[in-house]
Amino acid sequence: MLDNDLTIDLLYRSAPLHDIGKVGIPDRILLKPGRLTQEEFEVMKSHTTLGLAAIESAENQLDLKVDFLLYAKEIAYSHHEKWDGTGYPLGLAGDAIPVSARLMAVADFYDALISRRVYKQAMSHAQAMQALHEGRGSHFDPDVVDACDAIQEDFQEIARRYSDTDQDLLEKERVIRMMQGEPPMLG
Repeated sequence: MLDNDLTIDLLYRSAPLHDIGKVGIPDRILLKPGRLTQEEFEVMKSHTTLGLAAIESAENQLDLKVDFLLYAKEIAYSHHEKWDGTGYPLGLAGDAIPVSARLMAVADFYDALISRRVYKQAMSHAQAMQALHEGRGSHFDPDVVDACDAIQEDFQEIARRYSDTDQDLLEKERVIRMMQGEPPMLG
């Protein structure tokens, strides 16, 4: 058993790899501004297995076990599992979902809601917290949602600190347009 400080550090270093499998998703799906079709969503869901495979491949090539990659594999593979068992890729439920993935599920969901994207406006902190509460016990581990409640001011401060600027969004939109073969934006 790892001590709490080490576990927190390993989770902190692992979390950015949660969507590493998206490098294997075609841009036409990954960058699609509207709702995905069922077929496209099935392809998108494969980012969990692609992420696990990529991290395992890196470990094998290194021929080395790196502590934080244990959590990175759990998170990449299981962060779309749902507390009630309706998630993917395995349909795990409750305590069968690794704690690291349960934490990432809440953080990723919150981030997706409060972040501006070129195709959507950000929700307010209050709206995002309401959505988390609506998923408490079905989508999310109730204990993780409760813990999020206890530190929601920290969530809000971190979100403010790392939010995209208008310039960041313009740059992302420029890249998306370029990747889709559209002419560059002026200005």
